[in-house]
Amino acid sequence: MLNKKSVDDINVKGKKVLVRCDFNVPLQEGRITDENRLVAALPTIKKLIADGGKVILCSHLGKPKGEPKPELSLAPVAKRLTELLGQEVIFAADPEVVGPNARAAAESMKDGDVILLENTRYRAEETKNGETFSKDLASLCDVFVNDAFGTAHRAHCSNVGVTQFVDTAVVGYLMQKEIDFLGNAVNNPERPFVAILGGAKVSSKISVIDNLLDKVDTLIIGGGMSYTFSKAMGGKIGTSLCEDDYLQYALDMMKKAEDKGVKLLLPVDNLIGDAFSNDCNIKVAQKGEIPDGWEGMDIGPETEKIFCDAVKDAKTVVWNGPMGCFEMPNFAHGTEAVAKALADTDATTIIGGGDSAAAVNILGYGDKMTHISTGGGASLEFLEGKELPGVAAANDK
Repeated sequence: MLNKKSVDDINVKGKKVLVRCDFNVPLQEGRITDENRLVAALPTIKKLIADGGKVILCSHLGKPKGEPKPELSLAPVAKRLTELLGQEVIFAADPEVVGPNARAAAESMKDGDVILLENTRYRAEETKNGETFSKDLASLCDVFVNDAFGTAHRAHCSNVGVTQFVDTAVVGYLMQKEIDFLGNAVNNPERPFVAILGGAKVSSKISVIDNLLDKVDTLIIGGGMSYTFSKAMGGKIGTSLCEDDYLQYALDMMKKAEDKGVKLLLPVDNLIGDAFSNDCNIKVAQKGEIPDGWEGMDIGPETEKIFCDAVKDAKTVVWNGPMGCFEMPNFAHGTEAVAKALADTDATTIIGGGDSAAAVNILGYGDKMTHISTGGGASLEFLEGKELPGVAAANDK
């Protein structure tokens, strides 16, 4: 059980609080095109303001690679946060992040004031967790709050290094939610516990499959990686995605599932196309019977039924990775069927970031899920059972 101190466990009145947020938002010509991450950060920020903290926000944006890039400045974020919070968010425009503007703004803060630092990745040390920058950040504050789950799997200055130089380091509400759902639901789930894995590659999900086979009652595998399993069992897969280096691994996992008494469900039929395009010719093929020149693009109608039935009686469901090429409308049906099944179940439903989060939101089922993770890479590492540096760095209760 991960039990970390959160913003509810501390008193920040009159204290300077450095908050690591995830403001890595898409920008077009200086305009924010999707502000979900800003809105998600508001509860933690509002709580600290209400408690009388002096709130200093920081985040990275894109990959400036350790130098100031004007197009990756957080200035538009300060402007939008000012509107969302209904109070001024002062922007500290220092190319070195912690510079004269930041220091002067921090000095003159009153309780409940908010400032935003420049993009933390303007400093080359940030991604290398260099001590100088960590100390610079720590010198601004009395308390550190980490609310950026998207970078929790990376040990950088602004989420891990800084904690070595402050006495109090806690997690914000967003991080707390990720720990509660992804960390603890997976390790201590209400059963039956069903995991659904999709996406293109077996290789990127090896440790996830391995870890989940020790924990789940049913493991469902769809998407591109299912063809590696199909070929491993001697099936014909045409020109479908396949990782030949992982055929033995697929067989080992099937054996492990059998030994553990875990139900492993693989597609029994597929929607196949004669080209990688939405407008190709389409037909249904039984598993292991995909003709030459054709490739699997989605799970088939029989498979949809089986997968959706497996979810019906579940109490906890974790889903990571689409069932097919959901970007193409003709091959989005399998992913949509699974999303709908999850929306209709009473189970705790946890969507592990990345493509599955995008799919659920695009298809309009986002508000029906218990939890949609904000971090793709970080959520995968949680599902692998790894310790995340950004979580580990917070004080224990």
